[in-house]
Amino acid sequence: MNGDRIRFIDHRGKRILLVDCTDCDPRQVRAISEILPSYVTTEPRGSLLILADFTGAQVDRATVESIKKSAVYDRPHLKRSAWVVKDNIPQVFMNAIRSFSVRELPTFPTREQAMSYLVEEDQEETQELASPA
Repeated sequence: MNGDRIRFIDHRGKRILLVDCTDCDPRQVRAISEILPSYVTTEPRGSLLILADFTGAQVDRATVESIKKSAVYDRPHLKRSAWVVKDNIPQVFMNAIRSFSVRELPTFPTREQAMSYLVEEDQEETQELASPA
């Protein structure tokens, strides 16, 4: 299951690590979050664009604890992240993950919007670096 749930995708020429938790039950989300650091920690620090899609996923307290731990391991390797979350994850759980991981967790209603956010921000930074002063 995890091999197809965690994978690199390309969007507008940028490499994004997709964490696909769509329609997963709490046990499946926990399994994905427990294996995620093995993918993330092999990447250079500050280099990774991560998209976590929780559309239709179910979470419970144990799942949130697992996600919190994974989010801490991910943080040093992130350049930017975006989450697709609808009303399926209570705000109190999102706040707990944000607080524990000391991370902003930009959320979007669709995967396309989240991917656009990840690559547009990256392209703006690249343009700023390339612009003459």
